[in-house]
Amino acid sequence: MSAPGTINAGYLENLLAGQPHLPASPLAWLNALRAEAVDRVGVLTVPTLRDEEWRFTDISQLTKMSFHPVRTTISLQVADIERFYIEEATTRLVFIDGVYAPQLSSAITDNGVAVVNLEAGFAAHAAAIEPYLGRLTEFRDNVFAALNTAFLLDAALIVVPRDISVAVPVHMLFIATQKDVVSYPRCLLLAESGSAVTVIEDYVSLQEDAYFTNAVTEIALVDNARVNHIRVQREGAKAFHIANCAVSLARASNYQSVSVAFGARISRYNLNVQLAEEAECAVDGLALISGRQLADTHTCIDHAKPHAVSHQMHKCIVGGSAHAVFNGKIMVRQGAQRTDSRQSSRNLLLTNKAHVDTKPQLEIFADDVKCTHGATIGQLDNEEVFYLQSRGLSETAARNMLTYAFGAEIIERIPISSLKCQLEQTVLEQTTIQP
Repeated sequence: MSAPGTINAGYLENLLAGQPHLPASPLAWLNALRAEAVDRVGVLTVPTLRDEEWRFTDISQLTKMSFHPVRTTISLQVADIERFYIEEATTRLVFIDGVYAPQLSSAITDNGVAVVNLEAGFAAHAAAIEPYLGRLTEFRDNVFAALNTAFLLDAALIVVPRDISVAVPVHMLFIATQKDVVSYPRCLLLAESGSAVTVIEDYVSLQEDAYFTNAVTEIALVDNARVNHIRVQREGAKAFHIANCAVSLARASNYQSVSVAFGARISRYNLNVQLAEEAECAVDGLALISGRQLADTHTCIDHAKPHAVSHQMHKCIVGGSAHAVFNGKIMVRQGAQRTDSRQSSRNLLLTNKAHVDTKPQLEIFADDVKCTHGATIGQLDNEEVFYLQSRGLSETAARNMLTYAFGAEIIERIPISSLKCQLEQTVLEQTTIQP
């Protein structure tokens, strides 16, 4: 990055000069969107601990490092990445350091369903995606979203037509292979009226040196649409991962989300969900970190219209000297009567040096609502440990079992068996203390 605290015009010019994949788009509105984002990057600053939304998350280390856009992509074979494949997900879009890899992908255009990269989907879907691409994620006051939009050329694009259900999960796989590289993954999902789809947004690494992933995802659900969104962040141990996700729910639509964060030295996930009348969402998350990791999750569930329902459970398991942050805001706007919203933040500390900051928030401007929230931070319950010991387990085995169960509750909500087994195994390995 540039000098601490700022991203100046010269820095942006250097990035643009080093990026060989930014030709002008044939679509005027996309060129205008990118140009506006470039302008915003020139005036925005990198957030610091003095910014309220970042006061628990120090990213000054990121600003002191030098990253460059990918210059040449590494050629991978299926054998190099098949361990990341998900058995049920035969439809797959693969991006290497942010660049689409058609030879590793299984894109489809069938029965009107499009699972393609953005460039391939422009001709058939430009009119459909224009109201959403770059419109759902607010980049004008967000330097990382603005940077991603300034570099917007390609993306993972999923369009599900009216009343169509996609039978198999769609896997969007983003693979980091090079050190000192910044990549800008982008996803757009449009679920039209009455449609249904399950998507997996998956970030992995083939190397352990420092790099920077700056991702943006936009999801639009039209009336009565259903989307299951599973997000897995398992980046390299020295990586920086900052992501923004915006979800728009139209009338009577349903959004189910499970987000799991295991990797990265520093990670930040911003999720904003807006609900229209009679819409429903369940937003669940797990951060499992140790060592000197920092994992920050900020969510905003915005009840813009009446009769909507939202449920949220976020858990953190924190070991070593790691630091987890959760900030969950529930907004109930004026006129959003009969809102039903529940939020819970539960946090488990495995060591005396582990640290959690949690801040559940309710902002209610309607008077006929049912809203609750709560947060807990603590270590394992000694009575529960003692009970398991009384049943014949050693103290170590009892603690391992309780820690695993704490995290597995979130993993269990993933509706894809093979992925659920993979992640449960990761939780088991990372929460097991050897006697």
